[in-house]
Amino acid sequence: MVIITAGMIGVGKTTLTSLIADHMGTKAFYEPVGDNPVLPLYYGDPKQYGFLLQIYFLNKRFGMIKAALADDNNVLDRSIYEDALFTQENNKEGNISDTELDVYMTLLNNMMNELQQMPKKAPDLMVYAETDFATILYRIKKRGRDYEQFEDNQQLQDYYFKMWTAYKEWFDAYDVSPKLKIDLQKYDLEDPENQQLVLAMIDEELAKYRD
Repeated sequence: MVIITAGMIGVGKTTLTSLIADHMGTKAFYEPVGDNPVLPLYYGDPKQYGFLLQIYFLNKRFGMIKAALADDNNVLDRSIYEDALFTQENNKEGNISDTELDVYMTLLNNMMNELQQMPKKAPDLMVYAETDFATILYRIKKRGRDYEQFEDNQQLQDYYFKMWTAYKEWFDAYDVSPKLKIDLQKYDLEDPENQQLVLAMIDEELAKYRD
């Protein structure tokens, strides 16, 4: 089984990914954030580094999904299937030009075509995590990455809100695999009881496609 987790920055994907991987006794592929040399540059100057950041992420996520689909069981913290969402939003914000967007989309389509040549062509389940926007801001502030902080930066907070809104539309349109939405505000994963409830939801959803 290959499971991908998806959702807005700060929603709790990494915690969810770790929980699923431990439950399945399998490997977790984490989003390349901590060792990403471009990400802090992007937050400092998104117009200069927007395209470079998206190419960096696209390359990393392509390698991750290929490795995951070639193996037996894996869980991915964010995946190539939501990568275009960020690129398109950066284009709307003026951080990425129309020409850069065209180059990116051509490369992405080539990568997607290559995935169709693999024995396993898509994940078995996409687990989408959501909370309200206030909770997103609280969790971003709580985890304390300097370049993500939005206090005294209304432009960054506005960007977070646009991504939070865009993700709702992305989830509705996603059709690569079966999908499951989980409210990580209602089921806060700091509570062990909620962890078991969330895992039971995922097991129940997976069982539908094993039959």
